[in-house]
Amino acid sequence: MTTANTTTDHSAIRKWVEARKGQPSRVKGAKEGGILRIDFGEPEETLEKISWDEFFAIFDENELAFLYQDKTEDGTSRFNKFVSRKRPDDGIDG
Repeated sequence: MTTANTTTDHSAIRKWVEARKGQPSRVKGAKEGGILRIDFGEPEETLEKISWDEFFAIFDENELAFLYQDKTEDGTSRFNKFVSRKRPDDGIDG
């Protein structure tokens, strides 16, 4: 069985991405800041590569967390997703 992990640690994210030969990217033409993606080298005309500094500025500004999987039953996983750091009930009195 495989599990997913979540982190906001910049060095852990960069290490995971680079170990899989990925690069920080964002969707071209997205609104201010952009929509983050990891580019693993397959041709995707919708992505533009950005620096790690720009990537993490957008990551922190949008209060994101990195959801990722280290391994699958068949080997190394490239599964990843950007999710909100906020819980659904944040800011709600009750």
